[in-house]
Amino acid sequence: MSLQYKKALIEQTRKRIIEESIPRIVQCLDELSVEQIWHKENANTNAVGNLVLHLCGNVRQWILHGMDGQEDKRQRDLEFSEKGPLPRKDLKDKLDVLSRELDEALERIVEKDLLKVRSIQKYFQESGVSILFHVTEHFSYHTGQITYFTKMVKDIDTAYYGKLDL
Repeated sequence: MSLQYKKALIEQTRKRIIEESIPRIVQCLDELSVEQIWHKENANTNAVGNLVLHLCGNVRQWILHGMDGQEDKRQRDLEFSEKGPLPRKDLKDKLDVLSRELDEALERIVEKDLLKVRSIQKYFQESGVSILFHVTEHFSYHTGQITYFTKMVKDIDTAYYGKLDL
């Protein structure tokens, strides 16, 4: 894999997670009350607060641990069992720290890291490329759920592309 492909992949991972998804989640958190952030419609849905914790855990396990070699301290079950209400500020702080740590980890990725296969969650054998794809699409997926919930309960247009003449 050439250096320009590595650079493009890292730039797009950074753009989609750090520059797009995280600010969108923060915007939604700012729109929602703490009660709305921790609302679960039923046993088969997740609260926005749980999704934020889950996204932080996923990035930490898959990229920060899986690719960057940091300690894997993830407790996935706790991401979903947290009842809250953790304050909005705490969730936003977690996203801010995650953004900085992810940005730093992405800077450390070298070409050979993208093709190296690693074991993730004991069951998945993934290359660096597949890890970055997985985390990016996973983050986007849950960002969409958070956005949908916010639009539904607040009856607002998030205007993510409001400044663009599309």
